Amino acid sequence: MEIRNKVVWITGASSGIGEALTYKLNELGAKLIISSRNRESLYLVKSKCKVNPLDVHVLPLDLENTDSLKEVTASAIKIFNKVDIIIHSGGVSQRSLALETDLDVAQRIMNINFWGTVALTQNILPSMLSNNSGHIVIISSLVGKFGTKFRSAYSASKHALHGYFDSLRTEINPEIKISIICPGFIKTNVTINALTADGTKQNSMDDAQANGMPADRCAIEIIKAIRSGKEEVYIGGKEKYAVLLKRFLPGIFSKIVRTAKVT
Repeated sequence: MEIRNKVVWITGASSGIGEALTYKLNELGAKLIISSRNRESLYLVKSKCKVNPLDVHVLPLDLENTDSLKEVTASAIKIFNKVDIIIHSGGVSQRSLALETDLDVAQRIMNINFWGTVALTQNILPSMLSNNSGHIVIISSLVGKFGTKFRSAYSASKHALHGYFDSLRTEINPEIKISIICPGFIKTNVTINALTADGTKQNSMDDAQANGMPADRCAIEIIKAIRSGKEEVYIGGKEKYAVLLKRFLPGIFSKIVRTAKVT
């Protein structure tokens, strides 16, 4: 797929993987719509886009407020009269034990990561179907394929994305591509912003995250996956091989993950 002049809508674009994707796609000549809750941060990201900055449009949204997403989607389509690619990079992580996590915190994680993504997809999909083309890219996680400590609700939200979009892929026009991207440890602020048991932010970076793949390198791998139209991709270091270990040697995987340091 040629990226130049494609209209790409990125959620979670104010930081982390979404921000890194914004810069790389701008360099490749894409027309961008960048979204997150933080308007000021989005304009800061826009100011760092050096290629055709007039083709980078800021559109704030709140994935937790699903009722607002229909209007936001209509606004996104009006900017360039279409959206060729939507990259669902917005979300929130978790660092708390399952039995200690308030139910409303778990529900908030699910609302942002799963229901917000689903609602945005349902609103943008009719336009893609009308154009007989489009690409939906979901930034999941390796814990969308298996569970680890301190991430029960987060892992559940990512597992749910796999189930929903794998099913959706079987139902719609095959000209609409769906790619699920599963990063491992990527050096971003995701753990700093992760929710703890009572809903407050962790405000510290995990060691594994600090030593993870740089976000700009992850963005390059994601763009490769988009261009090739791959349905599912794993990105990271040796942690990505846990997917195979879980699939073929689940008993051994369970013993390892019980004792592994995953923060």
